[in-house]
Amino acid sequence: MAEGNASTAGIGKHGVLRLPSVDVDSYNIELKDEEGFLGDRACRGAFRKILDDLRKPLKKNGDDPLGKTPSAEIGKGSLDQTLVGDDIEAAALVHGAIEEFAQELAYVTGRFLKTKAWTDTECIVVGGGFRKSRVGEIAIARADLLLKSEGHKIHLIPIRFDPDEAGLIGCLHLAPSWIFEAFDSILAVDIGGTNIRCGVVETKWKKAADLSKAGVWKSELWRHADDEPTRESAVKRLAKMLKDLISQAEKQGLKLAPFIGISCPGVIEEDGSIEKGAQNLPGNWESSRFNLPGLLIEAIPEIGGHDTTVLMHNDGVVQGLSETPYMQDVKRWGVLTIGTGLGNARYTNRRKENKKEKNLEDGKDKDKKDRKAKD
Repeated sequence: MAEGNASTAGIGKHGVLRLPSVDVDSYNIELKDEEGFLGDRACRGAFRKILDDLRKPLKKNGDDPLGKTPSAEIGKGSLDQTLVGDDIEAAALVHGAIEEFAQELAYVTGRFLKTKAWTDTECIVVGGGFRKSRVGEIAIARADLLLKSEGHKIHLIPIRFDPDEAGLIGCLHLAPSWIFEAFDSILAVDIGGTNIRCGVVETKWKKAADLSKAGVWKSELWRHADDEPTRESAVKRLAKMLKDLISQAEKQGLKLAPFIGISCPGVIEEDGSIEKGAQNLPGNWESSRFNLPGLLIEAIPEIGGHDTTVLMHNDGVVQGLSETPYMQDVKRWGVLTIGTGLGNARYTNRRKENKKEKNLEDGKDKDKKDRKAKD
């Protein structure tokens, strides 16, 4: 578990708990009960298992409305289509799976809300690949209603951006503010247990200083799970993807910052190593001798004639950060990412000093100086 007091370390360190717009109160919490990790009850695989369990007795009688295709091989699009198709029994079966999964999601969410780190959480955004479907959206909405019926004063809502882009856009909120004044885009990397996605993210800072207008200009996807690469070859492939994007951005005339933001599974140490939680990545990424940020700086020492800076944080944290501009009406909020596992993070918005308060403080400081001068 990674939780504790917000670090006062500079923004240049990896995995810190104090970021430009929020304090990360906790992330990657691993809750357990007598059956094991609670996150396993509300991940993508859990939904497929629920669906499969509902189909088993129907298969014995030859009455499975979803046919012979294994549950794990039915795409999200096909399940979504079932909900609006003419086969009422198939729709009822999928709705049954949604209901059971929503109950599990509500239970797991409720357990998070009982922890000290998640006290007084007002809103939770739900991301991850499962959210990218009508089935996922209904399950999230149903879990929200279940939590409210149990007395929780909480809003559970789907993450605003496409989950494939949220992990890239969230990298903007790791970056120091000077980047937005001098450059119009950054490189971002979203590493998952199945895919690695790289992209160029446009800040559009002049249109919206809170980064609410930011978007992915171009991205590339590599499904590394299909290739089963070594750790070293995975890093080389990642570096090549980034170099290709740099070339394309330069040709387009984008002012690309010398900054690479990385969203990566696991507990991220300040030196860029990974303490734990990277078991689904190719090779041993938890070795003390492996440092992805350092290797990328070696591979790409400069961007646009400036020394490259790399900043890495947990993937759940980064995906949630994409929602920061839209969470300004609450103080404490969290994210759950439903994918291979259940990522989680809780944030507290950092109080922004407004101009009136700043002028007041400046006036107090001036008064103190004047009194000292008279003395």
